[in-house]
Amino acid sequence: MTASYRTAVRFLFLAIMGLASITLRAQAPAKSSSSSKASTYIYNVMGYGDTTVCRVYSCGGQQMIRNIDPRQTPDKHYVANYVFEVDYVDRATDSVYYLLDCTDGKYYTSWTLSNSNLQWDTQVVDKNITRYITHINSNRMEFEMSSQYGEDVTPLLSYGNLPGVLVRFTRNGNVTMELEEVKKGKADKKSPSVIPSNMGKRMTSREISNLKKQKLVLTQRIFDNDQIHWGANTDHNEAVWKRNGLEGSHERFPKDTTIHFAGGTLILKRVNFGMLPNHYQLFAELHQQSNGDAYDRTGSIFVIPTSKAHTFFEGIAFNPDSLPILYSKNGERFQGVVSTDNYDVPVELVRFFTPFGVNHFNSRVQLDGLEWEDEAYYKQEITDLAALLQEDVWIGAFIGNYDGGGHKVTLDIKAYPGAETWEEKDLEKPVILPLFNTCNVLEMAGQNYGKIFGTDSIKVTVTIPETVNGRAVKRIRLRYISTGHGGWGGGDEFNPKENEIFVDGKKRFTHTPWRGDCGTFRKFNPVSGNFWNGISSSDYSRSGWCPGTATQPVYFDLTGLPAGKHTISVAIPMGEDEGGSFSHWCVSGVLIVE
Repeated sequence: MTASYRTAVRFLFLAIMGLASITLRAQAPAKSSSSSKASTYIYNVMGYGDTTVCRVYSCGGQQMIRNIDPRQTPDKHYVANYVFEVDYVDRATDSVYYLLDCTDGKYYTSWTLSNSNLQWDTQVVDKNITRYITHINSNRMEFEMSSQYGEDVTPLLSYGNLPGVLVRFTRNGNVTMELEEVKKGKADKKSPSVIPSNMGKRMTSREISNLKKQKLVLTQRIFDNDQIHWGANTDHNEAVWKRNGLEGSHERFPKDTTIHFAGGTLILKRVNFGMLPNHYQLFAELHQQSNGDAYDRTGSIFVIPTSKAHTFFEGIAFNPDSLPILYSKNGERFQGVVSTDNYDVPVELVRFFTPFGVNHFNSRVQLDGLEWEDEAYYKQEITDLAALLQEDVWIGAFIGNYDGGGHKVTLDIKAYPGAETWEEKDLEKPVILPLFNTCNVLEMAGQNYGKIFGTDSIKVTVTIPETVNGRAVKRIRLRYISTGHGGWGGGDEFNPKENEIFVDGKKRFTHTPWRGDCGTFRKFNPVSGNFWNGISSSDYSRSGWCPGTATQPVYFDLTGLPAGKHTISVAIPMGEDEGGSFSHWCVSGVLIVE
């Protein structure tokens, strides 16, 4: 199973029945009786297309309930911070104890076994079997209990104390637990008590449920209330971490240290994620507040690939002109925006946009019916780019602004396990092929805006591998992010433009980025302009973004594209300049080859 069935049922039941805050019993477990009789009940637990085994050891009125101890199966790999859990029952005191055995100690909660508000219907199946039926919300639960074993045993303790031994549990017509075998034995005379005398720290049911989740979710803090602003002393040509020329500079970048570049508008950190199995889901969680800047700004969270001879670090350490240059038909220079045989563009994890002055300007304007939020919060799944988040990773955050106070950001990468175990094959990753990125995160160091679409398309050559991890390629996807900019009535920010994607010269896809729900986020924009007609500036629909939101990537299926070299290009009918204003487009794309 992908999770502990018993734990899931237990806490679902507690939540449904409102027992999560039940008063805990204060008495210690009673001592086991001197009876030498002992029995082990072995259950098959079915669910989610898998089957696991649960065992109940019963002796002298006390019982221990657990899945097969994972520590007894050394051939299996268990996820980081896996929590070993055990249930104990003391029939003499009518008590249940739920124990978490963690690396940093033991924690437990308890409740009264017979304390249940469920209403039961009964059906006699035969002389030994009685079926008990109840309903929780829309779920029908059936328990078949046998009297032939002479004691009361159930692994499903949250439903109360039904007489007999559970032989089959059915939910909504599906058998999810069934008694497979009963083994008779003798009690351990050296340790007659089933329940340990010291179970660790007592907690409430809610606390212990949260504790288990917190331990299983891996959180990597990247940035912690770091300032992104204009005016920091970050001369590219005097980067303190660069030594003896350019070669290998990223390897000498210090670990776990936030460093500012591009006048302070770009921050960068080197972190180590280790190796995560494929079943983990990864999310980026970003918190942003204005620290003095009142305007909506383009932001980007990105990873710098380092597998090729030249990297984006050359533009960071020296200046953007150190990167490969793409020239438009009118002679403009665009630095580092397409990948080449020996250079990869930065890969965007999240494209986000700051709202108008959240937090810093909350007291500036008061509107009836609106209460300003304290921060902008963005949470976006990035599992499809997990292959880039293994071992040493260089992660950057950019917010384009020329304000001395700028913005404050906190970034976490969170990994949620999809299963309790993993195999060696789960470490095999898709191939990520960076293609293009015109989001000019070195804007304040001189990197050009994505204006190339006014006269040209952008084109990149990419090589599709024949195999991935020794197996034939099954799926190819283009992960594409596009937002239009030009903040006046005729600018591309406020006018829908069709993006055309060509593969080997043939148009394969079209996409028109547009957000019509920007008014939803008014409470994040305290100093957005309010116009005569009642509309706020932050309410206006935009080309793929709103102030205070993250732009979701779109995906295009290129499965079937044969191995070898191909060209991928993007064309956008960008609008003309008007006075001193111009439009531009931030587009980024990678191929995910599985």
